[in-house]
Amino acid sequence: MKKTLIAPVALLSLGLTANSAFASDVIVKCGATVDVEKQRLTGPRSFSITDGRISAIDSTAQAESIVDLSDATCLPGLIDMHVHLTSQSSPSSYIEGYTLNTADYAFRSVNYARLTLEAGFTTVRNLGDDGTVTKSLRSAIAQGHVQGPRIFTAGKSLATTGGHADPTNGHRADIMGDPHAKDGVVNGIAEARKAVRQRYKEGADLIKITATGGVLSTAKSGQNPQFMDDELEAIMQTAKDYGFKVAAHAHGAEGMKRAIKAGINSIEHGTLMDDETRKLMKKYGTYLVPTILAGEFVAKKAEIDGYFPEIVRPKAREIGPQLKANFAKAVEAGVKIAFGTDSGVSNHGDNAQEFKLMVDNGMSEIQAITAATVNAADLLDESDNLGTLSIGKYADIVAVKGNPLENIQLLENVDFVMKGGEVIKAN
Repeated sequence: MKKTLIAPVALLSLGLTANSAFASDVIVKCGATVDVEKQRLTGPRSFSITDGRISAIDSTAQAESIVDLSDATCLPGLIDMHVHLTSQSSPSSYIEGYTLNTADYAFRSVNYARLTLEAGFTTVRNLGDDGTVTKSLRSAIAQGHVQGPRIFTAGKSLATTGGHADPTNGHRADIMGDPHAKDGVVNGIAEARKAVRQRYKEGADLIKITATGGVLSTAKSGQNPQFMDDELEAIMQTAKDYGFKVAAHAHGAEGMKRAIKAGINSIEHGTLMDDETRKLMKKYGTYLVPTILAGEFVAKKAEIDGYFPEIVRPKAREIGPQLKANFAKAVEAGVKIAFGTDSGVSNHGDNAQEFKLMVDNGMSEIQAITAATVNAADLLDESDNLGTLSIGKYADIVAVKGNPLENIQLLENVDFVMKGGEVIKAN
């Protein structure tokens, strides 16, 4: 990532001071810290940052500049494991699929990425686009051309013909066509393998499949299973060969069970999960990424005439509200949970509203924060780099005034954001 140093003349406006002799680039002094490893709030703590990573904790060494957050509580940078940075729900979303060019989505994604980062989410997992935009956005952010979170992208989601991520659903017959593996639509073992290899060729970081029907696709069912066992096994075997983890969009229980038994790494949404599914998730160590915020959003919008196509509206009414009850049962059962919002369904920048929904439905504040830090980093296979404020990890730090372990909604308006040692936001 392109490194941005804080010039001494700019330090005053950010509450920073300069030192003449230094052993690191920046020292961040926090009044308190949420220690997500020990599950507690600490007293004052300082973090020395060198080349974008934490190089020391509570060191007496000096630095080129000091960030004074002595009146704030610091946390690790937050991680959202389910976003769609190229779009945002609106009454015109469906027609825009016919009227917008890839470049239009790309320019919009820059703004959505900035809003996400300023909300305190320094890393995201993007689960589905046209296969090109977030890959380019990932590079542009890493190279310092635009501001945004660290992106892990799945590229084009994989579906079966007519499945939730079939890009031609709802098209009229003469333009519907017959998409195949290159387009993310698979039928049978050979195409399943080819689709995974195609995502590798295109530079994806992981694979996302749509194991069941979905709420917002212009297709009848929002929950039916959409892959056969042999197709799922082919995807998982090939993904393992290419070093991919696999996330599965899933609302219906049968589709979840098939995916879990095949070795899927995470279930996204998990709306209609039953007791057997929860037991399987615990047995296989499968993560749930709940996206309660998306369920709340679509249920509300379903009551607005014309917001969704009529084939979508009943699904949004039925399935969306059930996410909360399922989440509470998953927490009680001890299923592993990683934070995710499905932002792009709801508004980008509102990601932290998910925390209160998690707390209101069975999680403690520290559990919810852990889901967005330690657990998310584990699911990403990035625990060596992300998830805690530890020596050697990226200097991703957010801060709020007050104690988020007493009021989780403080995270809905973070005061300070640092990503990789660069100050992004400082109120």
